[in-house]
This record gives sequence, C-alpha cells and structure tokens, in this order.
Amino acid sequence: MTPASPITSLAFERPTPEQQKPPVNSHEGPFDARGADWRNLQLGELDLSKARLCRVDLRGADLQSCQLEGADLRLARYDSHTIWPHGFDFRSSGAIGPQARLNGAFLNSADLSGMDLEEASLMGAYLSGANLSGACLRGARLAGADLRHALLRGALCEGTRFLNCQLDYVDFRYAELNNADISSAGSIRGADFSGAINLDALRASLLGRPFKELDCWNPLTRRTTRESLNG
Repeated sequence: MTPASPITSLAFERPTPEQQKPPVNSHEGPFDARGADWRNLQLGELDLSKARLCRVDLRGADLQSCQLEGADLRLARYDSHTIWPHGFDFRSSGAIGPQARLNGAFLNSADLSGMDLEEASLMGAYLSGANLSGACLRGARLAGADLRHALLRGALCEGTRFLNCQLDYVDFRYAELNNADISSAGSIRGADFSGAINLDALRASLLGRPFKELDCWNPLTRRTTRESLNG
C-alpha cells in the first residue's frame, strides 16, 4: 500500500496575522496584519487601504507615504515618533497614543503599561483592570471613566483629570500626581496612594472622603486607602 503523501497545502504555511511583515507586492483583498509588530519600520509607499491593522504596534513607524483609507486601526499603538500621512486623522482612528480620542472605548484589562497617552481623551472609557503602570497620562481627560482595579504604578498623572471616575482599588503607588484632579473622583474606595509623588496638595481633600472609602482594604497592596494616604 502506498503511504499517504504529506500535506503540503500553502494554507498551513501562511504566517498568522501577527507574524505579517509589511507587504512588498500587491495582494488580494485587504491585507491582514492584526497584532503585528511594525515598530520603527520605514513603510514606504504602501497601499494599506482597508487593511486590518488593529492591535498593530506602530510606535516609531514611518507611514507618511502610505495609503490608509478605510484601514482598521482599532487598538493599534503609536507614539510621538510615529509619522502619519499628511491630513490623516489618526487621533480618531481608534488607535492608542498621545492625543487619541478614545471616549467610551472598551479597554478592560488592556496592557497599556509604558504607553504615551499624553492629552488623550478617555472620557467614559472602560479601563477596569487595565495595566497603565509607567504610562504617561499627562493632561489626559478621564472624566467618567471606569478605572476600578487598574494599575497606575509609577504612572505620570500630571494634570490628569479624574472627574467622576471610579477609582476603586486603583494602585497609584509611586505615581506622579502633580496638579492631578482626583478630589472630584466618584470613588477612591480601596485605592492605594503609597509613595505617590506630589500627594501633599491632595492629601487633605482625599482624607475628607467617606470612611467607607478610606477604610477599605486593598487585597493587592494589603493596606487601606487611609493608611496609604497617611503613610
């Protein structure tokens, strides 16, 4: 009996979307590179019209000569070094980066550690459980956002606006809080401010919050909000 021939279908040899490199030739249908790492790449004159680029890391990438009409950039990452085509409205594209307009975005449990979100608009965004450790949130607008159980360890929150935010159990340890508007937050129950920088200007108003917020135990940091403010 003749042994079966090994399967050699090209379908099994194609890279997954996150392994896709930028296309060098024409391709059939929308190019799919979801989740790919294109950091610091010079992308030249690529036609990425209607391409599936959600979650692609574009930090430091040069896209100034690319065609991006209709491209899906939801949750793609960019920074101040990303170069976009002239006139392209990257701020409203659904991508994440400085000055991004992400009002009402669903970012629950997202890993945004170290991201540059300076002056981003995240009003009403869902960020519960998100990791924003070391992120730059300078001047960001977070009014009405849900940040319960979020990690902001070492985050730069200079001038960040937390109006009516849910900050229950947020880890603010060693965050920079210069001129941050936290006193107007909806709740700080169980939040930990241990080691936060420039906390003195906020301490008195935060200690005036209801006891049910201040005396709530944070299971991650193993202290109450009151203890973290007095420490």
